Amino acid sequence: MTNPEPLKPVRPARIGLFAIGLEAYWAQFPGLKERLQGYLREIEQLLAASGDTLVCAGLVDTAPRAAEAGALFASSDVDLIFCHAATYATSSQVLPVVQRARAPVIVLNLQPSPRLDYETCDTGEWLANCSACCVPEIANAFARARVPFHVISGMLRGDPEAWREIDAWRAAARVWRTLRSSRLGFLGHTYPGMLDMYSDFTMISALTGAHIEVLEMCDLDRCLRETSPQDAEAKLALAREIFTLENCPEEDLQWAARVAAALERLVQRFDLDGLAYYYRGLDGNDYERLAAGMILGNSLLTARGVPASGEGDLKNLVAMKILDSFGAGGAFTELYAMDFVDRFVLVGHDGPGHLALCSQKPVLRGLGLYHGKRGHGVSVEFSVKHGPVTLLAVTQTADGSLKLITAEGESIPGPILRIGNTNTRVRFPLGPAEFVNRWCEQAPTHHFALGAGRWASQVAKFSRLCGLPLSQVC
Repeated sequence: MTNPEPLKPVRPARIGLFAIGLEAYWAQFPGLKERLQGYLREIEQLLAASGDTLVCAGLVDTAPRAAEAGALFASSDVDLIFCHAATYATSSQVLPVVQRARAPVIVLNLQPSPRLDYETCDTGEWLANCSACCVPEIANAFARARVPFHVISGMLRGDPEAWREIDAWRAAARVWRTLRSSRLGFLGHTYPGMLDMYSDFTMISALTGAHIEVLEMCDLDRCLRETSPQDAEAKLALAREIFTLENCPEEDLQWAARVAAALERLVQRFDLDGLAYYYRGLDGNDYERLAAGMILGNSLLTARGVPASGEGDLKNLVAMKILDSFGAGGAFTELYAMDFVDRFVLVGHDGPGHLALCSQKPVLRGLGLYHGKRGHGVSVEFSVKHGPVTLLAVTQTADGSLKLITAEGESIPGPILRIGNTNTRVRFPLGPAEFVNRWCEQAPTHHFALGAGRWASQVAKFSRLCGLPLSQVC
């Protein structure tokens, strides 16, 4: 499936940038200050090309200028600060910048020359290349002041590894801003009896910054009644284009298309960036039928940047939003079974699938019965594209906090279950039994998000930015 236009694109990050130096040097070494400012312009141009909002405080060379830079970053609501260690500077003129801004800082220890000319290098030339000199001092000051920091060491030019690391931090900052600016809908209630999924809305808002919008089935029902026949027909045509239809009664297909149009209207009405949903209903009543018709629509929303987490799992919605904001997708997933012959774990779920992750044309299969749930209708079936994959779970700890759990594996080809569910074969560096043991030792929730590609490093950076602990299983 070609990636559709997102309803909710990832938000640009707000990045602070400054370089450091020592004012006493400028009169002693003419031209040094201008040279260091040139380094800063190079970094600024590269960072500005990303599309993020860049706030540059220039070359900070005194403690008063550090206070001014910190005030600038604080008023600009930056998500992340890059500090270029252009030459030696005392830590007392660096710490005020990040203390006032209250944002994590990445120290760029980027040396302009691959090595010094030891025979001819004078003090001025050394100072133009001594980025490493003050980094230990700065690190000590940050650590003692409890300022989150990370150091990237390398060369200013011609060092793709250093710039990949910088890009990964910027990506994590975009995801962090996206999550803490999100409006996450909670429709209906959590699947009864699943204690791992019950969520503290206040705690989630406090730790992620996301707003939780509590919705009623009445809200969706009103959107359904306001949906035009043309809107429903458009969703029906889209379903016929995207899916292979198998055993789909026309009545069920048309109903799913109507509900899909209503769900998009719900997202627009409440300005939602994601949706956790479940409703049981009773005896075939209107809300039971409405809840049973949501899989198609929520799959279409998930593919367009509005992830939908079934069974009312709000914590997993956060995991799906994080992975999807990285560009990995974020499929609604659980453990299915272990294969001890071919050494993989089968994972998947009934309910919404992330259509951008399909390894083949997805199937829309008619089901006369939803296992463990009330109602019937059409459901989505496919496996995730083959290659590297990342699992991300968001769980709640005994002390009432959130915790991230991640693992990397490989989606491998092979037959899948034809039960109207997404299901994927994932092989991990650990054997299937050891993987499940280690995964469960971290006390995850029932569900997790599954994304394409290797994202554990970026998730670790996101963890540092948002302050949530992270456990990597493999």
